[in-house]
Amino acid sequence: MTSLDDADIQRLIEQHLPLVRHVVFQVAVHFPRHVDREELATAGALGLVEAARRYDEARGVPFDRFAAQRIRGAILDAVRAADWAPRSVRTLARRLESVEQRLATELGRVPSVDETAEALGMTRAELHRLQDRMFRSVVLALEYEVNDADEDLTLVDVLSDGTTIEPSEELENRELVHYLRDAIALLPDRHRVVVDGYFLQGRKSQELADQLGVTESRISQLRSEALLMLRDGIEAQYEQVPRDEPVGRVARRKAGYADAIGEASAWHDRITV
Repeated sequence: MTSLDDADIQRLIEQHLPLVRHVVFQVAVHFPRHVDREELATAGALGLVEAARRYDEARGVPFDRFAAQRIRGAILDAVRAADWAPRSVRTLARRLESVEQRLATELGRVPSVDETAEALGMTRAELHRLQDRMFRSVVLALEYEVNDADEDLTLVDVLSDGTTIEPSEELENRELVHYLRDAIALLPDRHRVVVDGYFLQGRKSQELADQLGVTESRISQLRSEALLMLRDGIEAQYEQVPRDEPVGRVARRKAGYADAIGEASAWHDRITV
């Protein structure tokens, strides 16, 4: 047990306060950004106080080395106490971060999901499950500060209200729904029957195959073709750059379909209920 009196303990604490910041800087790089560095420093300061009270000069260990271990331990204990995620999730999260950084360095860009999954020896589904567990393990206080160029905001200030919708978003949704209706109506007959039957009426592929007199695999092909046409046709309505003159029969048919969607209804009809 320490033989130091209260004055000596106070002196040690005051002299070694910068050591707390130094240890926080060392350990903080291993924690996610949402972990409050000030809270780490507070925990470290408590560790410094404990070190000063327990320090025994007779052991021959320099105080700064003894205190650094106590400070680090206090910080780690505080983080573990506040973290409800299993250690296995944290281990996998560090492995994922390490792999992503390595791939980014090797590729010179952000790695794709497939590249990351392959490097980890996982499937896409397994990687998505891991990321979902990681995201659900992150706990943020509503008072967590969000950096903003003009004003100081906390997390509660920027969280969106799921029960409301912005007017601009409402208009965009109406327009998109109207484009989709027009796009489905303008599909070739068989493609339209498949989309309407499969997605809107909930009919089975075999039923549609019997109705159209084709095989079930042909229904699957028609469905894929229709979805591709719908996607390209609707995306074309939001392109800002004028399209080049289509070359070839397929390109002309695709462009004609997109133009027909745009001309099917006036803009004011698309945003009215």
